[in-house]
Amino acid sequence: MAQHQTRFGSLEHFEKGGIQVINDDPKNYVFSNVYEVAAKAEPYEKIAVGKNLKYVLEAIRAEGTSPWYASSHDEAAIVMDGEVEIRLVKLESQLVADDHEGTTMLEGNPKGRKMGHIVARRGHMALLPKGAAYQFHAAKPGVILLQTIQGDLTVERWNEICQK
Repeated sequence: MAQHQTRFGSLEHFEKGGIQVINDDPKNYVFSNVYEVAAKAEPYEKIAVGKNLKYVLEAIRAEGTSPWYASSHDEAAIVMDGEVEIRLVKLESQLVADDHEGTTMLEGNPKGRKMGHIVARRGHMALLPKGAAYQFHAAKPGVILLQTIQGDLTVERWNEICQK
């Protein structure tokens, strides 16, 4: 039996990997690496790396302080590398229409009650609830994988990021 070693990647050290097609057409597959995508991204740019109908996984380079965001639906953030502080505010009034899908960037600081903050490190997942605003802060570059619905801020670069 062959020996295999599992290595968890990071923003500074990752291997691209590849696809081994056994009995199929390689055109049926795509492959990308969230660390490579985040390494080439601008801070807090939301690049789709996985998609299923209207749902997306977005790779985000966490660096410095993000704008404030809100959504009409729950979202989930998984920290893949580094340490990210997530600041939460319960919104005083609804800022995002119920029928608006995806993340909305807010202007300035949101009005509402501070809910607290989460310090998330590699492997931690945080719920970003509907009706709340959130802001990310990372003292050093890191990677967030955000589960959300595709929206105005979702960037699609399939031809650039996918190995075919």
